Amino acid sequence: MRKFTKQDLLKTFKNQSYVEQLQKIERKFETRKNEANNTTEITIYGVIGESRWEDSVSASDIDHALKSITGDIVIHLNSPGGDAFDGVAIYNRLKKHDGKITINIDGWACSAASVIAMAADELFMGLGSMFMIHEASSFVWGTKTEMRKEADVLDELEEGIIDIYMTKANVSREEVRSMVDAETWFSASKTVDIGFATSTALSDSKDKEIANLRTQLATMQNEINQLKEKEPAPAPEATASRFFF
Repeated sequence: MRKFTKQDLLKTFKNQSYVEQLQKIERKFETRKNEANNTTEITIYGVIGESRWEDSVSASDIDHALKSITGDIVIHLNSPGGDAFDGVAIYNRLKKHDGKITINIDGWACSAASVIAMAADELFMGLGSMFMIHEASSFVWGTKTEMRKEADVLDELEEGIIDIYMTKANVSREEVRSMVDAETWFSASKTVDIGFATSTALSDSKDKEIANLRTQLATMQNEINQLKEKEPAPAPEATASRFFF
């Protein structure tokens, strides 16, 4: 059985504008324990799927890693997508983990990767990052009967994936289904607007900037109050003679 390539996956996208950038995403899967705050960082870069995909990160990889992880998890995700069923399996495996799941979209969360992103308790979109949802697809060869059966399977698969999106979306199911059918690409801010993400890196930086300004203002006001308390009481006014002309 031949291995599917990243090019095979990207050919299924209606919008081919980002194919060149998506092809450059190399596989990277690693875990790192942060003892200071008892969290584990997981990097998931590249195609999602089992061994039939080249250089992929599979549900088995995630399951194996999670068996030795306790506590909260921070995931760095950058993926063009891949196998829908592996995406669903990873989503469900992460949801079962006993700990907070934070996911940072470092670049792309397309197709199956967008399903994985929905497992986050908090999902943060990096500056310039993108999120994409679309119809499920399949490579099929056979009779018309076999093709109709495959279409039925895809319909059911999509309904299940929409169920997952609806755990976050703040719009109707029909709107989400229309977005899936049309293949919809979201900027970081639009991903937040629809409810899929918690916030963007930009909004985080703005919040931090505002908080810092408030702290600075409070400090300045405190210093002013202290200076006022230290000021000597004003001397009584002298009585002056008045001359009239």
